[in-house]
Amino acid sequence: MAKSFLRTAFDRVVEARERQVSRHVNAALLNLDDKSLEALGMNRADLRRKAKSSYVF
Repeated sequence: MAKSFLRTAFDRVVEARERQVSRHVNAALLNLDDKSLEALGMNRADLRRKAKSSYVF
């Protein structure tokens, strides 16, 4: 059975908010120093690469 219009619209809104939150978290993480990022298992290059990924909308 096909998804209803409202369900599809809701799913798209949720996906858009998830992308928005991801960008916000990335920006906050980029403010940390390298030692703190390493303690979290992340590095600055990966965060910058994620920040540059484009979205259709």
